[in-house]
Amino acid sequence: MHNASDTHAQLPLADGGLSFASPVLPGGYRWWYVDAFSADGSAGMTLIIFIGSVFSPYYARARRQMPADPENHVSLNAIFYGPDRKRWALTERGRGELQRQHNVFQVGPSRVTHAGDTLTFDIDEWCVPIPSRLRGVVRVHMRTQNSQCYALDSDGLHRWWPVSPVCDVSVELDKPRLSWEGIGYVDSNGGTAPLEESFKEWHWMRQHYRDHSGTVHYDRQLMDGSWQGLALEHASDGRIASVEDSLAPPLYSLAPTPVWRMGRAMRTASVAAISPLAIRTFEDTPFYARSGIATSEGHDVASVMHESLQLQRFSSRWVQTLLPFRMPRRAGW
Repeated sequence: MHNASDTHAQLPLADGGLSFASPVLPGGYRWWYVDAFSADGSAGMTLIIFIGSVFSPYYARARRQMPADPENHVSLNAIFYGPDRKRWALTERGRGELQRQHNVFQVGPSRVTHAGDTLTFDIDEWCVPIPSRLRGVVRVHMRTQNSQCYALDSDGLHRWWPVSPVCDVSVELDKPRLSWEGIGYVDSNGGTAPLEESFKEWHWMRQHYRDHSGTVHYDRQLMDGSWQGLALEHASDGRIASVEDSLAPPLYSLAPTPVWRMGRAMRTASVAAISPLAIRTFEDTPFYARSGIATSEGHDVASVMHESLQLQRFSSRWVQTLLPFRMPRRAGW
């Protein structure tokens, strides 16, 4: 396993702070990611700003006709889980519907602003596959902003920045009517090459305890079959307390997803502490799974957000054919 303490050299991802105007090279990507659970655990959400959308079939096609313009493949992925059902919006748009400055990102009718410690998402999107409106405001107050970035591969082509592992989040939607508050997480990734050219798969999880301290684990399988891992501990204000993968618990296989049988793996001291009934599968796709997991480990876990990604599946022709149904590319919609 790779020792995360060797990867903390200053990398360009965090230069200039949380800037939406950061350059993205042709064929590369940048995303800004937020997730959260409601205080009572009945609801959750994921918001991702994409420049050079890494899972876009349109961008994958454009990259085969190099050079590909990442600003012509942009989107806001907005997903709200529960309490009644899931809402999913991911409309890809082109350069003509993108505006970005240091503190402002606008794609189509949706707008994200950054002021001080707060990110404000003014969301105006359409859900798919059955069209319905998704509109409202999400505010994300970051308790701290770390400046440390970490390489995800040996060549430094892919970088990860755990911006603020603890955030206070408020959700106020009018379409549908939805309102809650909870604790969330913010990070950012950037790269100069497609993910599928560097990784076979990865498993990522962030775990928050009741005092809001927690851990983040990032395990990646490279194209040569070797594994690299990152293990971070953070304090209740979100500041990184330690980085030491050698102390991480083992990586255990979990039950595959119910529909597409996607493999999942999780860092835990004891797989016996996880009941299959405690795994809520939020996203069950041919190549990607997002889950909420409850565990009795330590009797102090408040929430676990978990994702698994199989990039060889993503690259297959049949998956690329299916993707436009979940990720339409439209203008003015």
